[in-house]
Amino acid sequence: MSIVVGLLGTAEGQAALTAAVTEARERNVPLAVVVSRPEEDREAVEAVEARLSDAGVSSRIVPGTGDLAEDLVRTAHGSGAELIVIGLRRRSPVGKLILGSGAQRILLEAPCPVLAVKP
Repeated sequence: MSIVVGLLGTAEGQAALTAAVTEARERNVPLAVVVSRPEEDREAVEAVEARLSDAGVSSRIVPGTGDLAEDLVRTAHGSGAELIVIGLRRRSPVGKLILGSGAQRILLEAPCPVLAVKP
């Protein structure tokens, strides 16, 4: 069992990571952090690894393919995840009628519950 989250430098990505760390600590499970380009984002990966270590959360970095929705769902399937955590953008009233395509794919294809957080 694990919790799956993507590593994004956006406010939504940071909110998702914070929520995922909280969930991992409360559930006492490891965190799988999906990174689209780990070799290019080495500094960000090292910063996250240090943050998770300081928080006392066991983690592993999962290299992605560039399609975050697909990568999160694939990682959840492969690791028997109990939760996927995603960040959602704030939207206008009209925009709320349409959920982002990535978030929608994750919600429809996830093998486990999905926690959606806003910054």
